[in-house]
Amino acid sequence: MTLDAEIAALMPHLIAAPILLPMATAAALLLLGDRRTLKAWVSVLSCGLGVVISIALVYWVQHIGQPQAVGVYLPSNWPVPYGIVLVLDRLSAMMLLLTSVLGLAAILSAVARWDRAGVQFHPLFQLQLMGLAGAFLTGDLFNLFVCFEIMLAASYGLLLHGSGWARVRSGLHYLAVNLLASVFILIGIAILYGITGTLNLADMAIIVPTIPEGDRGLLHAGAAILAVAFLVKAGAWPLGFWLAPAYSSAAAPAAALFAILTKLGAYAVLRVWTLLFSSDAGSSALFGSPVLVTIGLLTLAFGTLGVMATQHLGRIAAFCAIVSSGTWIAALGFGQASVTGGALYYILGSTLAVSAFFLLTELINRARDTDEQLTLVTDFHFGESLRALEEERAVNLDADERPLIGLPIPAAVAFLGLAFMVCGLTIAGLPPFSGFVGKVVILSALLNPLNLGPHAQVSPQAWMLLALLMVSGLFVIIAFSRAGARYIWTPVGRAIPRLRIIETLPIAALLILVSVLVWRADPVLRYVNAAARALHNPTDYIGTVMAAEPKPSPVATGRGGLRQP
Repeated sequence: MTLDAEIAALMPHLIAAPILLPMATAAALLLLGDRRTLKAWVSVLSCGLGVVISIALVYWVQHIGQPQAVGVYLPSNWPVPYGIVLVLDRLSAMMLLLTSVLGLAAILSAVARWDRAGVQFHPLFQLQLMGLAGAFLTGDLFNLFVCFEIMLAASYGLLLHGSGWARVRSGLHYLAVNLLASVFILIGIAILYGITGTLNLADMAIIVPTIPEGDRGLLHAGAAILAVAFLVKAGAWPLGFWLAPAYSSAAAPAAALFAILTKLGAYAVLRVWTLLFSSDAGSSALFGSPVLVTIGLLTLAFGTLGVMATQHLGRIAAFCAIVSSGTWIAALGFGQASVTGGALYYILGSTLAVSAFFLLTELINRARDTDEQLTLVTDFHFGESLRALEEERAVNLDADERPLIGLPIPAAVAFLGLAFMVCGLTIAGLPPFSGFVGKVVILSALLNPLNLGPHAQVSPQAWMLLALLMVSGLFVIIAFSRAGARYIWTPVGRAIPRLRIIETLPIAALLILVSVLVWRADPVLRYVNAAARALHNPTDYIGTVMAAEPKPSPVATGRGGLRQP
């Protein structure tokens, strides 16, 4: 069989694999007790297999699952809209791949030291991956809530992992805010169910245009309450005050995976909004669009000011996550596929860079806090000792007995500096990295809405987003330059940090993927633009879900239609 035939044969069962794999892994890890080494190997192998499965799903929606590129799986084998339904399209496949990549990078970093800082780190980590995968795949509102709660319950434990007063305090804030948001989700779901009589998103999208005008106010109220809850989880202003303290105090591997949590909140808004309030939704078409743009702009401004206002590396990374989230929310509010496609491309690079920055922050802080004397050899085994250079009398020395030819940059410091620069340039949206490409695509679509040419009318909100994207890029690069000078490039007499390969490998891999996004920008842009067009014209999504039928029972049917044992 060819690769296409093998992947096609596994569908639709492969759709459930991103949920079942971490769930089974978490159960197995609980049975392993205190065997830390074995648990680490099992967790890493499971995350690696998750990446392979996600790549297969992306390949299916792009190359095999044509023309609809939508896969449906009915776990309970009940007809739509009564049973649980999992739906795979280009957007959900992309988010699954992004989640699995971040999960693998975070778990590799964790096994270096952080998984020993507390109990049950690996099961909690797997359960969070399970909740994330379920939220990206589910096709109904109630299971979206269930998957949110699975993910959040695991994140509570991961946030407190390693103990400490800062984690406990921020963890309590995180817990209180997200529990309140979960209550709003239930209220919003109850209102929408009362109006439409269904929880299935595709079925709800069909019913929304037929709702009487007298009931539309209640429909909009339920959708607004639901959006508020999702925006809380996305870290949107003014509801995202909890994010920076929580993310900056979490253990580095947990924070690296948390980089995707804000995107989950924005994803939920995007999925529900484009299905229920598409251009075919009658008088409810594009409901709340100006509000989404305004909230996105305010979130972007808040994150930008936060980056400039702090010199704490963890908080800089957290505010960068808010900047990324605000850009996505503002872009999707315009309701244009071309703008949404550019935002999806930007999100890929910025999320990878923010996750890498969280991992990098821990290494920089560890190097800054060390009290050791100058080390002669780093763990890379090719750094040269400063002390050895000073003892080499063949080199001309200055008045302070330092070599005139200059001191070499130790390998560990060079790695930290280069990785820091790549993170900063990507998040700021400067060339030649993917953040720049994403911003160019967004701005090109904003300045030429609907391809109307040079005489197109550009809205004031579009000009505001353009200005904020420019200012945010400037402020982010200033903040990174200031932090880099303080923590990496100017300190004198500080010990050369000792880095382990297993800690640097995930950071390098994430930043290589950022570079790959630029190298393969054309196919990636084609993919995200196709995903954006499908989102804003959800006919294929709705039709495929509603046409899904339960599989016939393998039990033979005898005379009179009675099943034979």
